[in-house]
Amino acid sequence: MAQRRMFSKDITSSDLFVDMPASSQLLYFQLGMEADDEGFIGNAKMLSRAYGANNDDLKLLQAKGFIIIFESGVTVVRDWKINNQIRKDRFKPTIYQNEKSLLSVSPTGSYQLGNQMTTSWQPNDNQFGNQMATQYRIGKDSKGKVRLGKESAVEKTSNQSATNIKNISDYFQQEIGILSPNQLEQLLDYLEIDGFEVDVIKRAIDKAANSAKRSFGYVNGILRGWKQNGIKTLAQVDEEQRKFQESKGLPKSNTEDLHNIVDPDFGF
Repeated sequence: MAQRRMFSKDITSSDLFVDMPASSQLLYFQLGMEADDEGFIGNAKMLSRAYGANNDDLKLLQAKGFIIIFESGVTVVRDWKINNQIRKDRFKPTIYQNEKSLLSVSPTGSYQLGNQMTTSWQPNDNQFGNQMATQYRIGKDSKGKVRLGKESAVEKTSNQSATNIKNISDYFQQEIGILSPNQLEQLLDYLEIDGFEVDVIKRAIDKAANSAKRSFGYVNGILRGWKQNGIKTLAQVDEEQRKFQESKGLPKSNTEDLHNIVDPDFGF
């Protein structure tokens, strides 16, 4: 099975996706990481529990058309073929051939049941169709909020959390590579538990990308060092970098050069 997994911005930047609670969005990424080479998952319910999601998150992904759940319990990521293009020499066919036989592929590249017409929520030119998205928004506005078992306090912060998830995941993928669900959760903990700024996470990713150790472990080590030193804002990072530069007797340099100085013990 190919290990590299991708996520299309056409899908994950859409209003339909971002409007979901952060837990549902994270579950989508987790299912995408765990799926086989054709997008099928045989234990989606177990995975949702293992990653701290619940059945409502799975139902919401199904209701909004991001996954298809068969009577057997097997699940498929509907936009798998839009998200991923796996080389033939690395491709391994799914074992869920019975479920696959119930599907067809729409002109946009998404799975659909049988010969049903392509629904209007499918992406086109970086946007989703208005019909289904509008129906969902009307449902929210007329009733206040679509709760689906979530607490209102979570709903109020879900959009910002979702933006953070997308922001960090895309940036890490761009600079270093794919994040596993567990790694993404660790980075989100720095934001939501420790109070780090998003740009601080990005700065740590930059430092790892510019070093010989392009890995999550190195990013995590930098952030852990900053946490121990009470550094949570970009201004604090820059100030500590200047102090580090002075303590080492380094000549003054421009900001870009300064950002590339890394001490593995302190993140500078």
